[in-house]
Amino acid sequence: MISIAIVEDNAGVRQNFQRLIEDAPGFRCACACDCGEDALRQIPRVRPDVVLMDLHLPNLSGIECTARLKELLPDVQVIIVTVYDDTETVFKALRSGACGYLLKRSAPERILAAIREVREGGAPMTSEIARLVVRSFQSPLAERQETAALSPREQEILALLAYGLSNKEIAAKLFISFFTVRAHLMHIYEKLHVRSRTEAAAKFLRS
Repeated sequence: MISIAIVEDNAGVRQNFQRLIEDAPGFRCACACDCGEDALRQIPRVRPDVVLMDLHLPNLSGIECTARLKELLPDVQVIIVTVYDDTETVFKALRSGACGYLLKRSAPERILAAIREVREGGAPMTSEIARLVVRSFQSPLAERQETAALSPREQEILALLAYGLSNKEIAAKLFISFFTVRAHLMHIYEKLHVRSRTEAAAKFLRS
């Protein structure tokens, strides 16, 4: 019997999860919490195998709640179930200790399968999230290849730009003219496929 805790502030969604779990053979709902604070009170006491965690919770976020639960119960498996599908949120959730990430539009059967999967050592993700993770690992490689295509002088200028120097300061540091710096930056923008200093600096720092 797999015991599951639910952390979800929407009463309707929370009740749907409870019914799904209680009606499925081999599953048991250990507790259902409507906020992170309630989860931190109840879950360490009932010690479930798996937690279904929403991210958008009042006061204490699902990411912070996950991190604190993992400190209290290192072996508990947390699956994020949310509507958020942006890269930053996904990686924050995974860094907090979550081992799975599903979107709320996932079919009920997929949620039950994900619970079984984490119990077997897997890391279930909705297919859209898995593709997002793959792309995020591929993009730094592409950015490294782009910055490698810059000339030594362009790389030097880009590095100084990334550390916050103005065109005038870069010119003085490299003993070249302001207009030469500006010309190099135009070439850098073109090679990196960016349109601003900020975008160029971000690519340099990521690569």
